[in-house]
Amino acid sequence: MKRSDINRILADAAAMIARHGFSLPPFARWSPETFARRKDEARHVIDARCGWDITDYGAGRYDEMGLFLFTLRNGRLADLTAGRGMCYAEKLLISRERQLSPMHTHIIKAEDIINRGGGTLVVELFGSDADGRFDDRAGGTVMCDGIRRAYGPGERLRLAPGESVTLMPGDWHAFWGEDGDVLIGEVSTVNDDETDNIFREPIGRFARIEEDVAPTHLLVSDYATWLA
Repeated sequence: MKRSDINRILADAAAMIARHGFSLPPFARWSPETFARRKDEARHVIDARCGWDITDYGAGRYDEMGLFLFTLRNGRLADLTAGRGMCYAEKLLISRERQLSPMHTHIIKAEDIINRGGGTLVVELFGSDADGRFDDRAGGTVMCDGIRRAYGPGERLRLAPGESVTLMPGDWHAFWGEDGDVLIGEVSTVNDDETDNIFREPIGRFARIEEDVAPTHLLVSDYATWLA
């Protein structure tokens, strides 16, 4: 992805988030230079990979297969392992109309996926085999706003604004917007995007960036190089 396209996507996302009445934390407005100057005091933000995130899953077709994310807060895997402390994470996501987030599951993370506003959020579900692998003949059970619901293989949930689904490890899922772009909330256990996203197809989690212009804001995937 070109950095100029990323800058535009960030600006459009910030505008959509504001239209729906959400305010991002102060570090969301930091320039790369401010981040570099304040990196010591922002060590938790950096280590927890909070902030701006965009992926085209390495395919180079963002409008067809991609996702915008902003990690608002994220705990520590050490706390999750210990069973106490900061064991939670929260994100905002934007799924554009007919923009696919491809089939995947998680080994550790349980998550509530919430339609915060916009169009309809379509979530396609499959279950796992005995070893946790994708099984196109398996269904399962999820919670939709606290109500238990069984799903068959390939069943599609359609979540209107305010509705949500709770996904556990082993619930394979893909999602996209229908009838418009969708602002999505994600509340979960500690999030680890580097190791805990298991995709059905061999695709990447982070975009390869062509630096055609300077970044407006750093992505979480920039931290290792820009803030070294």
